[in-house]
Parts: sequence; C-alpha cells; structure tokens
Amino acid sequence: MAGKLTTHVLDTAHGQPAVGMKIVLSKIEATGGAVIKTIFTNSDGRTDEPLLEGDDLLVGTYELAFHVGDYYAKYGEAESPRFLDVVPIRFGVADHNAKYHVPLLCSRWSYSTYRGS
Repeated sequence: MAGKLTTHVLDTAHGQPAVGMKIVLSKIEATGGAVIKTIFTNSDGRTDEPLLEGDDLLVGTYELAFHVGDYYAKYGEAESPRFLDVVPIRFGVADHNAKYHVPLLCSRWSYSTYRGS
C-alpha cells in the first residue's frame, strides 16, 4: 500500500467547505523548514490531489500552514491585527506506507484538527 497525505478544510463559521484557502506544506528539518508546495483548496475544501503520496511521503515531521486570515478577509471578515492569521499544524509521519489525513475545522476565532481517515 502506498502512503499518502491529504487535507480538508471546513469553514465552521459559514457551515461550508473552505473554498480557495491557501495551504503551504513544509518538511521540517533540524535546520528549519523547507517548503514542498503551495496549494489552494477546491470547491469541496480539499486539494485536487494528495499533497504527497508514494515515494514522496517520507518519515519525518511536516507542517501545513493554513492561511485562515486571508480566507476570511475575502468575506470582509478581517480585523487588524487578525486574531487568527496563519494556522500551522505540525505533525509527524511515522509510517510512509500509511494514509495521513489532516483536516482543519476553522472560524476567524478558533480551529481544531485530528488525524482523519
């Protein structure tokens, strides 16, 4: 079984998928973070393809940086300074053959995540 990394963003304030949210994926190393890719969510709040899969998913520490502040600014819902701007979720991949799903549920004032399926 080839491993893969996916995500999904739900806008809990509006009760809908978070369409067009910018997400930056980085691999965290001892010397800092290296950006792997920048993507945007689709009409279902997901990415069109897995963030990483197969040989590209390595054991190690990763970070997904969700640009929540910019997303809510599109709705005219942004104070200055923003309460939440970029929400970083740092997580570990222990098995490169496993599926890792890292969803984000967010509003302008809160967020939660879990390891999904």
